[in-house]
Amino acid sequence: MTAPFLKTTRAGAILTLTMSQSETRNALTGNSAVAEFVAACETIAQDRSVRAVILTAEGPVFSSGGNIKDMERFGNPEFTPDALRDWYRQGIQRLPRALYQLDVPVIAAVNGPAIGAGLDLACMCDLRIASEKAGFAESFVKVGLVPGDGGAWLLPRVVGWAKAAEMAYTGDMLTAQEALACGLVSRVVPPENLMSAAQELAAKIAANPGTALRLTKRLLREAQLNSLESVLETSAGYQAIAHKTPDHREAVRAFIEKRPPRFA
Repeated sequence: MTAPFLKTTRAGAILTLTMSQSETRNALTGNSAVAEFVAACETIAQDRSVRAVILTAEGPVFSSGGNIKDMERFGNPEFTPDALRDWYRQGIQRLPRALYQLDVPVIAAVNGPAIGAGLDLACMCDLRIASEKAGFAESFVKVGLVPGDGGAWLLPRVVGWAKAAEMAYTGDMLTAQEALACGLVSRVVPPENLMSAAQELAAKIAANPGTALRLTKRLLREAQLNSLESVLETSAGYQAIAHKTPDHREAVRAFIEKRPPRFA
């Protein structure tokens, strides 16, 4: 029996997902990775006690993206262009639909190279912290492919169009410091400090009310796609919901009583 791709651990309101197939460099295809990510996101979405998620990996590589060896079979006659199109739709493309759309804030703790779909996986998260050993490459063009998992949409929203185009057209690897300089990651830390830095950030996030966190993330996502007027209207609706939550009432009472709030 094949070991699970994802290991899940829980510490209070923080859930950690660890990719654990270092023998394949945590490849995202040719295995159960996508199905496990989708299932994990569904579980997290339904568990209102989860307020922050950390995504990291075992081994020296964060994720090598698609399994190139597994792609050799795509040369067989049964894999027509239509069949391959459906393979992407029903396979790797389920990952951004699940992870990017998750309402809970997600931190990628990037321990090593994030390559191709592995980089795009990191871009599906809200925040990225990198080990000094991390590297980042939108490398599809190097193997005669295009970003099939949504990277052409994700990466420009993280680093801007010009830098995303440079990365996608060359396929070159960025060092952790270069990733920091272009805003791909928010900080770079020594390898031994990666998880403690991610856990510290997750704890700061998880200290806030869960409903407000989920609504805030959803609002930020909506703001990437819609006009100011549309976002203002959505904000009014979300704010009306937030005003009626027990956590907001507790925050108001704590402010008036000059004490720290005690959120459920």
